[in-house]
Amino acid sequence: MESIPGAMVENNKFCLSVHFRCVEEAEWDALGREVKAVLEDYPKLCLTKGRKVLEIRPFIKWNKGNALKFLLKSLGYAGRGDVFPIYIGDDRTDEDAFKVLRNMGQGIGILVTKFPKDTSASYSLREPAEVKHFYISFQREYMCIYIYVTYIKSDP
Repeated sequence: MESIPGAMVENNKFCLSVHFRCVEEAEWDALGREVKAVLEDYPKLCLTKGRKVLEIRPFIKWNKGNALKFLLKSLGYAGRGDVFPIYIGDDRTDEDAFKVLRNMGQGIGILVTKFPKDTSASYSLREPAEVKHFYISFQREYMCIYIYVTYIKSDP
């Protein structure tokens, strides 16, 4: 990837991400060919595409939706009425997690995008600044509810 200025490889422990946000558009095809050429020697790896990122992953049935199900189940939160997962993502690869939440009927998915898109997310926000505002507002509201409920439960 060193031959293509602006390309960055990130080790994400379970996959490699080849980011090309800073690569000239004229070089995108060359970068894709280079990544595919490397993968020819590794038949147990596959290539997935996100927003200005190529992800190299093991050829297994695992995605962000499976990871979310695994976390909820292993932490004992799956199907609990007192747990409300919120998954926020801005990439095509986040759709699997949005679908899981929608199918479980537990929690919500929020897509971050400037443009309307078909999505399994329940809601959308336009940019990271809106995510921050949502998080702060939600946290403030949740803490008020939590304190109120805790007070009622502990009131003799």
